[in-house]
Amino acid sequence: MHALLVEDDDRMAQALGTALARRGHTVRRVARAQDALRHTHEAEFVLLDLGLPDLDGIELLRRLRTVCGVPLIVVTARCEERDIVQGLRAGADDYVVKPFRMAELMARIDSVRRRTDARGDRDRGAPGTATVRRGDVEVDPAGRTVTVAGTHVRLTRREFDVLALLAARPDEVHSRAEILDRIWGDAFLAASRSLDVHVAGIRAKTGRSGLVRTVRGYGYQLGGGER
Repeated sequence: MHALLVEDDDRMAQALGTALARRGHTVRRVARAQDALRHTHEAEFVLLDLGLPDLDGIELLRRLRTVCGVPLIVVTARCEERDIVQGLRAGADDYVVKPFRMAELMARIDSVRRRTDARGDRDRGAPGTATVRRGDVEVDPAGRTVTVAGTHVRLTRREFDVLALLAARPDEVHSRAEILDRIWGDAFLAASRSLDVHVAGIRAKTGRSGLVRTVRGYGYQLGGGER
């Protein structure tokens, strides 16, 4: 596959480029956000450093997500919980903190690619096609849209996948392991807090805290859509 490597540190870029090439990937390395935006249409997956000279990496991530849906992994020295949460909410499929073991990063790339391919890059986690309504919230799995009181709400791809999975069987309680396995392809990803971050994003963006109901110690269920 063709990787877009967005990294301004020459030594790190060289190490990553060599490791990717050894696994059969082709790599375009860029060091600036503007170049990343220029070449994103070529990429089949993206590795993104957040410490860029011309634009904050989180802002670049948001911009990239408006124009491409390919797998994207943040690879950065930023290790604060706030940074990790921001990265996941902005649309990263995974978040790896430097320093890291190269073998682990390669395994994460393979994992992200597998689950994206299995989802058909679009529909995993949204097995139903009928529109589901909860109060003034409408979830349309086929169109991948959510409206609240008639107004379109923009969710990230992963946030929508979680909501659509819950909406497909709204009367069931879905375990954390099931959701993580269906959406992330990894039932043991709970420690990363990725699922909790995306649920919080759904609630915040829709303005309906009751839309996703927490079943303490087990998982989540589609709620009634109340504020």
